[in-house]
Amino acid sequence: MVLKDILYKTAIEAVKGTTDVMVNAITFDSRTVSFGDAFVAIVGTQSNGHDYIEKAISLGAVAIVCETLPENEVEGVTYVRVKNSKEALAFMASNYYDTPSKNLKLVGVTGTNGKTTIASLLYQLFKNAGYKTGLLSTVKIMVGDTEYKATHTTPDSLTINKYLKEMTDVGVEYCFMEVSSHGIHQSRTAGLHFVGGIFTNLSHDHLDYHNSFAEYRDVKKRFFDELPTTAFALINGDDKNGMVMLQNTKAKKLTYALKTYADYKAQILENQLSGLLLKINEQEVWVKLIGTFNAYNLLAIYGAAVNLGLESQEVLRLMSELESVSGRFQFIVSENKVTAIVDYAHTPDALENVLKTIDAIRTRNEQLITVVGCGGNRDTTKRPIMAHVASSMSDKVIFTSDNPRNEVPETIIEDMEKGVEPQNYKKTIAVVDRKQAIKTACQLASPNDIILIAGKGHETYQEIKGIRNHFDDMETVTELLAQLNK
Repeated sequence: MVLKDILYKTAIEAVKGTTDVMVNAITFDSRTVSFGDAFVAIVGTQSNGHDYIEKAISLGAVAIVCETLPENEVEGVTYVRVKNSKEALAFMASNYYDTPSKNLKLVGVTGTNGKTTIASLLYQLFKNAGYKTGLLSTVKIMVGDTEYKATHTTPDSLTINKYLKEMTDVGVEYCFMEVSSHGIHQSRTAGLHFVGGIFTNLSHDHLDYHNSFAEYRDVKKRFFDELPTTAFALINGDDKNGMVMLQNTKAKKLTYALKTYADYKAQILENQLSGLLLKINEQEVWVKLIGTFNAYNLLAIYGAAVNLGLESQEVLRLMSELESVSGRFQFIVSENKVTAIVDYAHTPDALENVLKTIDAIRTRNEQLITVVGCGGNRDTTKRPIMAHVASSMSDKVIFTSDNPRNEVPETIIEDMEKGVEPQNYKKTIAVVDRKQAIKTACQLASPNDIILIAGKGHETYQEIKGIRNHFDDMETVTELLAQLNK
């Protein structure tokens, strides 16, 4: 493809050389450069792509897209200086793959909690409705029925467009995509054509990356600011930040809520371990999902599906068939009647929601044992808050490792313990090894007790000192409970 066509819509500040040069591929990783490629120099959090321009050229790059031109330029190489190389990469990726997002209906889901559930269940619903459907989520990437492993909540823009192109090639009509604050801030979604955006909620998260909660909120808002007039913007009206998302959007403004007036309103009629009975816009539906937080998720799904053209009664029928997402309030009941729940809750708000859900369905004749940790090299300010929530809403709490990454697990747990109030000290113990912590919970549990294992959900690994070791919470607790039943 010709470079000048790949550069369409990028904010170019200067060009040295010809843009009529043919380009084989685009890359922002100097290790993957081949002869005839365009290398985009990205300023990242860990490294600066500008430091690898010389290496890229030595490997055969014929074009360099960067924010700062190198001092030593190589003859025969085209240099393009842009205002923002991350944004340029996104537009270039879209152009290179023939703007695939224009050839399907792409819906983005953003917010602190609920993104994976909403995107995954919308994929499930539209697939069950008979449509070829795509999914870009934290858990997995689906191109029709073909599954790929996911590595980020929002992949880099080249990966996004590569999968979208694959989707259009096999006739996918709808795609549902998680849109993270990192993805928005790093312009990974620039150049994509969305037909709809969904806002779930906003709570304490990623303040290790964003300088403040206000910045975190405003980054989320940017996604809605950039939606076109032909799109819909569907927001949680019960979240105080919901209306902020709609302030400057050109899209059709829509709301969903349980507590306030909204376009899509629900009432919880029954809430039990077997599911929810909801009344949505005066129509009743029984669903297999559990808890108030899932009532919000289902409302968002209902509103999005109706706005994408499905008939409301058909949407309700399809909602009744939906199965829960891996690692999202996933539970088993052992032979001796111990209920173990695995959930991805890794923010204070998400953990509180899960504990409230359990509180609403428990009888009080059982004890609730919570196993929880916090990730290393991430937002440290939420650690004591997570511990405070867990210790004040559980009968027993076991603090343990999550993904300690390059931090000392004991230090993370010490940070958490600072949030435990004096009256709750005796409820808590620390067991650094996660498997041993889950085993301890199983040993402490009596028949009819509930064990919540929070933080990792669908993840099948534990990252310690840069190495990912196999670890699956559901697999582990299932095995341990079975052993204790023998």
